[in-house]
Amino acid sequence: MDAIIRPQPAPCETSPPEVAEFARCGADPSSLDLALELPAQDLPGGILLRNLGLQPYQHAWDAMRAFTAARDASTPDEIWLVEHWPVYTLGQAGKPEHVLNARGIPVVRSDRGGQVTYHGPGQAVAYVLLDIRRRHWMVRETVTRLEDAVIRTLARLGVVGVRRPGAPGIYLGAPHTRAGAKISALGLKVRNGCTYHGVAINVDMDLAPFTGINPCGYAGLDTVDLAGIGVHTRADAVGMCFATELAMLAAASPNRR
Repeated sequence: MDAIIRPQPAPCETSPPEVAEFARCGADPSSLDLALELPAQDLPGGILLRNLGLQPYQHAWDAMRAFTAARDASTPDEIWLVEHWPVYTLGQAGKPEHVLNARGIPVVRSDRGGQVTYHGPGQAVAYVLLDIRRRHWMVRETVTRLEDAVIRTLARLGVVGVRRPGAPGIYLGAPHTRAGAKISALGLKVRNGCTYHGVAINVDMDLAPFTGINPCGYAGLDTVDLAGIGVHTRADAVGMCFATELAMLAAASPNRR
């Protein structure tokens, strides 16, 4: 983890009541449209934050693609925080044989990078809608910043997160007894210099569906959530921490615009 001297961030914030209400009615596709109409929160680095609550994966994916297709050089960058109803997603490199037993959970072929993963309630998903061409960020540099933001988020919760060579995402590090278990997945799509999709952090969720797949294409990969190591918090609060950390990294970038 690189050391950047910066002001101590404010404590993680939770969702305002009106956003929490949308989270309770996420089965209604119109809830996404309603949530997107709420005022966004300003973050450092010229980024807007939207908390969209509990949403079906397909609707969020469609909205990300529409946002990216419609944006122009003046469109502000955004981070969307969501939780999803249970779904397996196969990235562009995903192989169907890595879905071992779907157990009735929908499987969606996505345009993000990477292999297969699982999303479900209690997992903080942050969709990162950035114009990296405008920011003069390379794709690898962008991925590194996302990973750094996850590591910093975990550190704020007293958890050590580490990278693993050749295995995208963030894993528990020593001295955790579950060191090596995956706690965060990452996958992006870049179109016309703009990113969508993003990261998922396991907070307090049913991990059993991960046994129905080879997570990220690795047979037997151990997965863990924060609750499983004694850290009890909410997915929206963790998402807010991540968004704040990424925004501060963006603000500190010498190439920001």
